[in-house]
Amino acid sequence: MGYSDAKTMKRVVLKRVEPPRPVTTVRYVECQKNHAAAAGGHIVDGCREFIPSGAEGTDAAFTCAACGCHRNFHRRVES
Repeated sequence: MGYSDAKTMKRVVLKRVEPPRPVTTVRYVECQKNHAAAAGGHIVDGCREFIPSGAEGTDAAFTCAACGCHRNFHRRVES
């Protein structure tokens, strides 16, 4: 293997292909935001299900119309 052979070598990069995940439906149920965390307590508002405030694709779609919390405060259920 001389100097000229090193110039003609090519690098091969292998990629790991992940199998496709099965399609699941996602629902957001009861709100788990602790409104008394600053006082050292635990109080939730009782919102039972996430209801988007706006159309899909807008920022309002991430706010719950029932309790006003962000969608991340609601428990995520995949089925």
